Amino acid sequence: MICMILAAGYATRLYPLTEHFPKPLLQVGGKTILDWLTEDLESTGEVREYVVVTNHRFAEHFRQWAAEKPFAVTVLDDGSTCDANRLGAVRDIQFALEQRGIGEETLVAAGDNLLDFSLGRFVEYARAHGAPCVMRTWQADLEKLKKTGVARVDEDGRVVHMEEKPPHPADHWCLPPFYYYPPQALALIPRAIAEGCPVDAPGSLVAWMCQRTPVYAMEMPGRRYDVGTLETYRQVQNTYRGIVK
Repeated sequence: MICMILAAGYATRLYPLTEHFPKPLLQVGGKTILDWLTEDLESTGEVREYVVVTNHRFAEHFRQWAAEKPFAVTVLDDGSTCDANRLGAVRDIQFALEQRGIGEETLVAAGDNLLDFSLGRFVEYARAHGAPCVMRTWQADLEKLKKTGVARVDEDGRVVHMEEKPPHPADHWCLPPFYYYPPQALALIPRAIAEGCPVDAPGSLVAWMCQRTPVYAMEMPGRRYDVGTLETYRQVQNTYRGIVK
């Protein structure tokens, strides 16, 4: 399978740390955020190639990172140079599919999140369902729900409705930015964009897709750490200090 890593954002809330440096390559617990993700996936033996989609400003940073890896990494520069002209996550996914001719099962992951469990569990769940899949975690705080993707899920784990950053959240299941797409789902992406699917957040694609094809959500078996601000970066560093995984 392919692992596509979305890393084209500018992380303005982390300035000055990320003004000239990409957030996924920040150090946490003695290695980069991206190393935590890729080393976990390498332990599963499931990924044949990592495709990192980044912007023009940070492409060289990722190329240098990729050059030191013992596994296959392709770095794609989407050409954007600032927040004002970025493509958006959904267009970045489409860009990568077209550039690499990807037509096989694909795990799409944000490059700035850390998990305390293996994504191998998610891959197993997704393959068992043979359909697009996401992960879900319960969030009681309404203000936090307004800043993420929120889903309603039926008794079988199927997503019946999903909305990005809802002003009035209809449920408490939030969806972290990890997605599994089999080939038949990838083929729907051009249609989604043509029909007006919002392109900024990757979850918007799930919101569009769940109304047209079954999408399932696995309850997360652990915690996720989102490095979004200087404060959360400090918190994550404290959490991971001294951890050997």
